[in-house]
Amino acid sequence: MVRSHLTLAALATAAVPGLEVRASGTLALDGSGDFDSALLRTGTDEDVVVRIPSNERAAGEQAIELIALQAMTAGIRSRLPFEVPTVIGQAPASPGRIVVSKFLPGFHVPAAYIPPGDGVATSIGGAIAAIHTLPASFVTEIGLPALTAAQCRNEALNVIERAASTRRLPAAIRQRWSDAANDDSLWQFQPVVVNGTLSAESFLITDHEVGPVVSGLVGWSGLRVSDPARDLHWLSAAPDAADDVFASYRMSCTRTPDRFIRQRALLHAELELARWLLHGLDTRNQEVIEDAVGLLDGLVDSVLGNLSEPINPEADPVLAVGDVETLLKSTPKTTPSTAQIGMETDTYDFEEESAVSNETGPIALPEDVLGEDTPESAANAEGALGTGHPDQEETREIPSGDAGGSGR
Repeated sequence: MVRSHLTLAALATAAVPGLEVRASGTLALDGSGDFDSALLRTGTDEDVVVRIPSNERAAGEQAIELIALQAMTAGIRSRLPFEVPTVIGQAPASPGRIVVSKFLPGFHVPAAYIPPGDGVATSIGGAIAAIHTLPASFVTEIGLPALTAAQCRNEALNVIERAASTRRLPAAIRQRWSDAANDDSLWQFQPVVVNGTLSAESFLITDHEVGPVVSGLVGWSGLRVSDPARDLHWLSAAPDAADDVFASYRMSCTRTPDRFIRQRALLHAELELARWLLHGLDTRNQEVIEDAVGLLDGLVDSVLGNLSEPINPEADPVLAVGDVETLLKSTPKTTPSTAQIGMETDTYDFEEESAVSNETGPIALPEDVLGEDTPESAANAEGALGTGHPDQEETREIPSGDAGGSGR
């Protein structure tokens, strides 16, 4: 059952004692259905986001993200050229928790529309490099995964073997991926702190005096020490901007990126097709299974077409960036278990929200939405809420130009 933004606003008062809500509106960004969420304007004219997971899988990833965000001290955050969500309150719910965080303004640019040149592309490259330069100790000290290069390789091999065991992975693709996974030269790299679930939707862009730059980054449920190429694989869907993102990333890194990071990023992009297949099988979703099989068949055709450069020097040709994009863009929005689920935010306009009426009474909390440990005071939450309009998610196509900045 989907909770309304009015119900969510009332629940937010349980998570943040003393919170006064003047207006509320729905969020359109959680299109996967993994979260019920709303935008709220407080009595102090601050904007906050309330989110509650709608299934057990989302609740599990929410728990990991809360650990990651709590570990991001002021010192860690000062190393990043963008903002990350700040949790201001939480309370038990079923499933997961009611989590209220500060709203991060900004808009998203779809991967295929990220323009080349200085601006969004170079700012994204610098933002990823900043994550990769964070000290690994803050991740390991809170018990999040820290993989070696060998373990990262084994993880890729495991995906390949699991996909092969389904008997739905074409032999040519299995051989192609196995050759890359078994190429020692491809896996000589230094593991770094990675976000782990990056996509174009992770980056919040705002207009700055120097041009549009990355001002925020949402979704931290995959935080770990791992292969830096995992944070770059989504660039397969950004054919125009990929070169500039990689160039900016290399220039911004305090360490010298390994020689084959781009090849591994492409391998990880192709392995997303295998993960999509496995997700369909795990959830017994025949539509997803058939879609994944079709995408893999398309990959076979592209490989046999001898397109672009190889993943490794002695392997079969790897798909060009545009070819991988063509295969991936038809993948449905439903996210596999390893996909990003984070404290995403969205742009909105409270001027379009209905004003709060002084004659409206307080909202009573439904008895079946709070966990047993939820403060009883939530049931008598003070303050009336105006009815909000559906949130208008803002996605822009930014024209190419010379203006822009690195966001650092």
